[in-house]
Amino acid sequence: MSTGTFAPAPGAAPLPRQVLAQTAMEARLMLRNGEQLLIAVVIPIVVLVGAVRAAEHIDLGVSGRAVDVLSPGVLALAVMSTSFTSLAIATGFERRYGVLKRLGTAPLSRSTLLAGKVGALLVVEVIQFVVIGSVALALGWSPDVSVTGLLLAALLGTGAFASLGMLLAGSLRAEATLAAANLVYLLLLAGGAVILPASAYGGLGDLVAWLPSGALGEAMRDACAGTVAWRDLAVLLGWALAGSALTARTFKWE
Repeated sequence: MSTGTFAPAPGAAPLPRQVLAQTAMEARLMLRNGEQLLIAVVIPIVVLVGAVRAAEHIDLGVSGRAVDVLSPGVLALAVMSTSFTSLAIATGFERRYGVLKRLGTAPLSRSTLLAGKVGALLVVEVIQFVVIGSVALALGWSPDVSVTGLLLAALLGTGAFASLGMLLAGSLRAEATLAAANLVYLLLLAGGAVILPASAYGGLGDLVAWLPSGALGEAMRDACAGTVAWRDLAVLLGWALAGSALTARTFKWE
Protein backbone atom coordinates (compact mmCIF):
# COMPACT_ATOMS: atom_id res chain seq x y z
CA MET A 1 0.00 0.00 0.00
CA SER A 2 1.45 3.37 -1.02
CA THR A 3 2.26 6.10 1.49
CA GLY A 4 -0.71 8.32 2.29
CA THR A 5 -3.37 5.78 1.32
CA PHE A 6 -6.31 5.82 3.72
CA ALA A 7 -6.24 2.67 5.82
CA PRO A 8 -9.27 2.31 8.09
CA ALA A 9 -8.69 0.56 11.39
CA PRO A 10 -12.07 -0.68 12.59
CA GLY A 11 -12.44 -1.52 16.26
CA ALA A 12 -13.56 -0.13 19.58
CA ALA A 13 -11.81 2.82 21.17
CA PRO A 14 -9.91 2.12 24.40
CA LEU A 15 -12.17 1.83 27.44
CA PRO A 16 -11.01 5.08 29.13
CA ARG A 17 -11.71 7.03 25.93
CA GLN A 18 -15.18 5.49 25.69
CA VAL A 19 -15.95 6.48 29.28
CA LEU A 20 -14.68 10.05 28.80
CA ALA A 21 -16.66 10.51 25.57
CA GLN A 22 -19.82 9.16 27.17
CA THR A 23 -19.27 11.34 30.26
CA ALA A 24 -18.89 14.49 28.15
CA MET A 25 -22.04 13.75 26.13
CA GLU A 26 -24.12 12.90 29.20
CA ALA A 27 -22.96 16.04 31.04
CA ARG A 28 -23.92 18.28 28.11
CA LEU A 29 -27.36 16.69 27.91
CA MET A 30 -27.99 17.10 31.64
CA LEU A 31 -26.91 20.74 31.73
CA ARG A 32 -29.20 21.54 28.78
CA ASN A 33 -32.24 19.96 30.45
CA GLY A 34 -34.18 22.53 32.46
CA GLU A 35 -36.31 19.95 34.26
CA GLN A 36 -33.27 18.07 35.51
CA LEU A 37 -31.62 21.29 36.68
CA LEU A 38 -34.83 22.09 38.58
CA ILE A 39 -34.58 18.77 40.45
CA ALA A 40 -30.82 19.07 40.85
CA VAL A 41 -30.46 22.64 42.10
CA VAL A 42 -33.70 24.56 42.66
CA ILE A 43 -35.56 22.00 44.79
CA PRO A 44 -32.63 21.39 47.20
CA ILE A 45 -32.16 25.13 47.66
CA VAL A 46 -35.88 25.61 48.38
CA VAL A 47 -35.75 22.74 50.88
CA LEU A 48 -32.66 24.21 52.56
CA VAL A 49 -33.99 27.74 52.93
CA GLY A 50 -37.47 26.55 53.95
CA ALA A 51 -36.17 24.07 56.54
CA VAL A 52 -33.72 26.54 58.10
CA ARG A 53 -36.43 29.19 58.37
CA ALA A 54 -38.94 26.67 59.71
CA ALA A 55 -36.44 25.54 62.36
CA GLU A 56 -36.71 29.01 63.89
CA HIS A 57 -40.35 28.27 64.78
CA ILE A 58 -40.58 24.45 64.87
CA ASP A 59 -38.56 21.97 66.92
CA LEU A 60 -37.08 19.54 64.37
CA GLY A 61 -35.63 17.33 67.07
CA VAL A 62 -31.97 17.97 66.17
CA SER A 63 -29.13 19.03 68.40
CA GLY A 64 -26.98 22.00 67.47
CA ARG A 65 -27.66 24.80 65.03
CA ALA A 66 -30.28 23.87 62.46
CA VAL A 67 -28.29 25.22 59.51
CA ASP A 68 -25.26 23.09 60.47
CA VAL A 69 -27.41 19.94 60.57
CA LEU A 70 -29.60 20.66 57.56
CA SER A 71 -26.97 21.90 55.09
CA PRO A 72 -25.08 18.57 54.81
CA GLY A 73 -28.43 16.81 54.53
CA VAL A 74 -29.42 19.00 51.61
CA LEU A 75 -26.09 18.26 49.92
CA ALA A 76 -26.95 14.58 50.32
CA LEU A 77 -30.40 15.29 48.89
CA ALA A 78 -28.76 16.95 45.88
CA VAL A 79 -26.67 13.83 45.25
CA MET A 80 -29.77 11.65 45.52
CA SER A 81 -31.94 13.84 43.30
CA THR A 82 -29.34 13.96 40.54
CA SER A 83 -27.90 10.46 40.64
CA PHE A 84 -31.20 8.66 41.19
CA THR A 85 -34.30 10.60 40.18
CA SER A 86 -32.93 12.63 37.27
CA LEU A 87 -30.82 9.77 35.96
CA ALA A 88 -33.62 7.19 36.15
CA ILE A 89 -36.16 9.42 34.38
CA ALA A 90 -33.76 10.57 31.65
CA THR A 91 -32.49 7.06 30.99
CA GLY A 92 -36.01 5.64 30.97
CA PHE A 93 -37.10 8.01 28.22
CA GLU A 94 -33.84 7.53 26.29
CA ARG A 95 -34.68 3.84 26.32
CA ARG A 96 -38.24 4.50 25.17
CA TYR A 97 -37.23 6.75 22.27
CA GLY A 98 -34.57 4.35 21.01
CA VAL A 99 -31.50 6.35 22.04
CA LEU A 100 -30.13 3.48 24.10
CA LYS A 101 -30.91 1.01 21.33
CA ARG A 102 -28.64 2.95 19.00
CA LEU A 103 -25.95 3.19 21.67
CA GLY A 104 -26.24 -0.56 22.06
CA THR A 105 -25.09 -1.03 18.45
CA ALA A 106 -21.82 0.68 19.35
CA PRO A 107 -19.06 -1.13 21.27
CA LEU A 108 -20.46 0.34 24.50
CA SER A 109 -21.07 -2.13 27.32
CA ARG A 110 -23.59 -1.71 30.12
CA SER A 111 -20.72 -1.04 32.54
CA THR A 112 -19.23 1.63 30.25
CA LEU A 113 -22.62 3.31 29.86
CA LEU A 114 -23.09 3.35 33.64
CA ALA A 115 -19.55 4.70 34.15
CA GLY A 116 -20.16 7.50 31.66
CA LYS A 117 -23.43 8.46 33.31
CA VAL A 118 -21.81 8.43 36.77
CA GLY A 119 -19.00 10.64 35.48
CA ALA A 120 -21.53 13.16 34.16
CA LEU A 121 -23.35 13.09 37.49
CA LEU A 122 -20.15 13.99 39.31
CA VAL A 123 -19.67 17.00 37.00
CA VAL A 124 -23.19 18.22 37.80
CA GLU A 125 -22.71 17.55 41.51
CA VAL A 126 -19.68 19.82 41.63
CA ILE A 127 -21.93 22.62 40.38
CA GLN A 128 -24.61 21.66 42.92
CA PHE A 129 -22.18 21.69 45.82
CA VAL A 130 -20.84 25.11 44.84
CA VAL A 131 -24.32 26.67 44.51
CA ILE A 132 -25.95 24.98 47.52
CA GLY A 133 -22.85 25.45 49.67
CA SER A 134 -22.83 29.17 48.85
CA VAL A 135 -26.48 29.51 49.88
CA ALA A 136 -25.80 27.56 53.10
CA LEU A 137 -22.84 29.79 53.96
CA ALA A 138 -25.03 32.85 53.39
CA LEU A 139 -27.51 31.37 55.89
CA GLY A 140 -24.76 31.06 58.50
CA TRP A 141 -23.42 27.56 57.96
CA SER A 142 -19.96 27.04 59.45
CA PRO A 143 -18.69 23.56 58.47
CA ASP A 144 -15.48 21.85 59.57
CA VAL A 145 -15.10 19.74 56.45
CA SER A 146 -13.22 16.45 56.18
CA VAL A 147 -12.27 16.48 52.50
CA THR A 148 -11.72 12.72 52.53
CA GLY A 149 -15.10 12.07 54.09
CA LEU A 150 -16.87 14.47 51.74
CA LEU A 151 -15.31 13.02 48.59
CA LEU A 152 -15.98 9.42 49.64
CA ALA A 153 -19.59 10.23 50.59
CA ALA A 154 -20.21 11.96 47.25
CA LEU A 155 -18.52 9.23 45.19
CA LEU A 156 -20.07 6.24 46.96
CA GLY A 157 -23.47 7.94 47.26
CA THR A 158 -23.44 8.70 43.55
CA GLY A 159 -22.43 5.15 42.73
CA ALA A 160 -25.14 3.65 44.94
CA PHE A 161 -28.00 5.80 43.69
CA ALA A 162 -26.87 5.79 40.06
CA SER A 163 -26.80 1.99 39.97
CA LEU A 164 -30.28 1.87 41.52
CA GLY A 165 -31.58 4.50 39.10
CA MET A 166 -30.20 2.59 36.13
CA LEU A 167 -31.68 -0.62 37.52
CA LEU A 168 -35.09 1.04 37.62
CA ALA A 169 -34.77 2.65 34.17
CA GLY A 170 -33.50 -0.53 32.55
CA SER A 171 -36.34 -2.76 33.71
CA LEU A 172 -39.51 -0.61 33.64
CA ARG A 173 -41.36 1.34 30.95
CA ALA A 174 -40.58 5.06 30.82
CA GLU A 175 -43.89 6.11 32.39
CA ALA A 176 -43.50 3.56 35.18
CA THR A 177 -39.92 4.72 35.75
CA LEU A 178 -41.12 8.33 36.01
CA ALA A 179 -43.74 7.42 38.61
CA ALA A 180 -41.52 5.04 40.58
CA ALA A 181 -38.50 7.37 40.66
CA ASN A 182 -40.56 10.30 41.93
CA LEU A 183 -42.36 8.13 44.49
CA VAL A 184 -39.12 6.69 45.88
CA TYR A 185 -37.59 10.19 45.93
CA LEU A 186 -40.49 11.58 47.97
CA LEU A 187 -40.50 8.61 50.36
CA LEU A 188 -36.78 8.89 51.01
CA LEU A 189 -37.03 12.67 51.31
CA ALA A 190 -39.72 12.33 53.98
CA GLY A 191 -38.55 9.26 55.85
CA GLY A 192 -35.12 8.22 54.62
CA ALA A 193 -32.93 10.18 57.06
CA VAL A 194 -31.36 12.12 54.21
CA ILE A 195 -32.01 15.67 55.47
CA LEU A 196 -32.60 15.00 59.16
CA PRO A 197 -30.25 12.66 61.07
CA ALA A 198 -31.34 9.10 61.80
CA SER A 199 -31.56 9.98 65.51
CA ALA A 200 -34.53 12.25 64.74
CA TYR A 201 -36.56 9.19 63.69
CA GLY A 202 -36.65 7.63 67.15
CA GLY A 203 -36.94 3.85 67.10
CA LEU A 204 -36.77 3.76 63.30
CA GLY A 205 -33.37 5.42 63.30
CA ASP A 206 -31.41 2.16 63.33
CA LEU A 207 -33.45 0.88 60.38
CA VAL A 208 -33.33 3.93 58.12
CA ALA A 209 -29.57 4.22 58.68
CA TRP A 210 -29.19 1.10 56.51
CA LEU A 211 -31.00 2.73 53.60
CA PRO A 212 -28.77 4.38 50.98
CA SER A 213 -30.41 7.71 51.80
CA GLY A 214 -29.75 7.35 55.53
CA ALA A 215 -26.16 6.20 55.01
CA LEU A 216 -25.49 9.08 52.60
CA GLY A 217 -27.05 11.64 54.93
CA GLU A 218 -25.07 10.41 57.93
CA ALA A 219 -21.83 10.23 55.94
CA MET A 220 -22.32 13.76 54.63
CA ARG A 221 -23.12 15.15 58.09
CA ASP A 222 -20.05 13.50 59.61
CA ALA A 223 -17.87 14.75 56.75
CA CYS A 224 -19.06 18.31 57.30
CA ALA A 225 -18.29 17.92 61.02
CA GLY A 226 -14.70 16.90 60.32
CA THR A 227 -14.91 13.10 60.61
CA VAL A 228 -15.22 10.11 58.27
CA ALA A 229 -18.26 7.83 58.74
CA TRP A 230 -16.66 4.54 57.73
CA ARG A 231 -19.68 2.47 58.69
CA ASP A 232 -22.04 4.53 56.53
CA LEU A 233 -19.56 4.57 53.66
CA ALA A 234 -19.42 0.77 53.84
CA VAL A 235 -23.24 0.66 53.59
CA LEU A 236 -23.12 2.88 50.50
CA LEU A 237 -20.42 0.68 48.97
CA GLY A 238 -22.61 -2.36 49.53
CA TRP A 239 -25.58 -0.70 47.82
CA ALA A 240 -23.35 0.44 44.93
CA LEU A 241 -21.93 -3.05 44.37
CA ALA A 242 -25.31 -4.77 44.62
CA GLY A 243 -27.02 -2.22 42.36
CA SER A 244 -24.25 -2.35 39.77
CA ALA A 245 -24.28 -6.15 39.68
CA LEU A 246 -28.06 -6.26 39.21
CA THR A 247 -27.98 -3.51 36.58
CA ALA A 248 -25.24 -5.26 34.59
CA ARG A 249 -27.32 -8.45 34.56
CA THR A 250 -30.79 -7.06 33.89
CA PHE A 251 -30.41 -3.77 31.98
CA LYS A 252 -32.24 -3.81 28.66
CA TRP A 253 -31.29 -1.43 25.87
CA GLU A 254 -34.87 -1.28 24.55
